Amino acid sequence: MFLILALFVATASTFAQNPPASPRLTAESGNVKVAYGAPSKKGRDIFGALVPFGKVWRVGANEATEITFAKDGIFGGAAIKAGTYTLFAIPEADSWTVILNPTLKQWGAYGYDKIKDADVAKVKASVSGTEATVEQLRYNLDENNLTIEWDNVRASVPLKF
Repeated sequence: MFLILALFVATASTFAQNPPASPRLTAESGNVKVAYGAPSKKGRDIFGALVPFGKVWRVGANEATEITFAKDGIFGGAAIKAGTYTLFAIPEADSWTVILNPTLKQWGAYGYDKIKDADVAKVKASVSGTEATVEQLRYNLDENNLTIEWDNVRASVPLKF
């Protein structure tokens, strides 16, 4: 019995000391909440390499990113009902297509082709450079914009409520 307890304590303390490589974070502002896995750059080339151009991306790590709207609004020109959606993007060098899909609890974007017919919005996001390299993926929200920053890229989608 003592051996089992010692093994349990050793295993638990090992896991407790190692934070996840891509922690699940939340960004919130008024009417919008985004829950996402936040990967780090770690010296890698990101857009056009780790995240290929022209391919659907989960806009984070691990579980696909989920975005919740507290009330009806406009997302990049598309009317959106209050609720929670999975957020995907198709990055390109000069613009992104940002996608909202009502199918939740997706792991990555691996099953996107099976659910894409349910998309409720596909909007263009403007892309610009960041002032400095952003090591860990981050979302910034205010009442007028959803902004995604990672590496040297900033993608923004206008919001209206």
